[in-house]
Amino acid sequence: MPARVPAPAWVQSSTAVAEGRSAAPSTPTVSSLPEATVPPVVELPVPPPPLPPLPTVQSPDGRLVLTDTHLTVLGQTYGLRELERAEVHHVRWVLWVLLGGLGLAVVLIAFLQNWLHTGPAMLGMATTALLLAYGQRGTNRLRLWRLSTSPAHMALPGDLSLWQRLVGELNRRIVRTHDRAAAEAAYLLALAEAEAARRASVAPDSTFPTPFM
Repeated sequence: MPARVPAPAWVQSSTAVAEGRSAAPSTPTVSSLPEATVPPVVELPVPPPPLPPLPTVQSPDGRLVLTDTHLTVLGQTYGLRELERAEVHHVRWVLWVLLGGLGLAVVLIAFLQNWLHTGPAMLGMATTALLLAYGQRGTNRLRLWRLSTSPAHMALPGDLSLWQRLVGELNRRIVRTHDRAAAEAAYLLALAEAEAARRASVAPDSTFPTPFM
């Protein structure tokens, strides 16, 4: 029987390493991917509720007509948003007062100096007294304060208390209109900010991780 000669040690070690490499399963290299990020939920603002309509108000003679959005005075129309406030006061016609007072004084002096007879003197005193009474009666002056513009003035004859009630209602509607405009502006601003935040949250990231090979 022939004797079996063992293989050298370096041959046995090389063979074992080769068998170990062939027996080990090959595992594919998997690159790590970034986790998907969920964008935050952006709540949109709620629009302001609509205002209830108001009835049209006007003066008995039709000189002033007031609606929800406009004011018409003596044929001129103004938007309530362009008005700041309104006020009405009783004023006297200074020119007629001066003319009546001076004319009455001149007629009386001329009559007392015997420069005028009784008939012309009575006629002159009556005329100048009428001028004085008309100037004292005066009228109601409506002043409309407008934004970034000089105020507008109108003469409104009649009872002052009637015009004061109408001007009070006009001021309330002016404040109501400006409050509505401010609420709409705040809503649009909040909506623009929410839209910008939503776009910023869903915008793709400019830096990508390098895949591992």
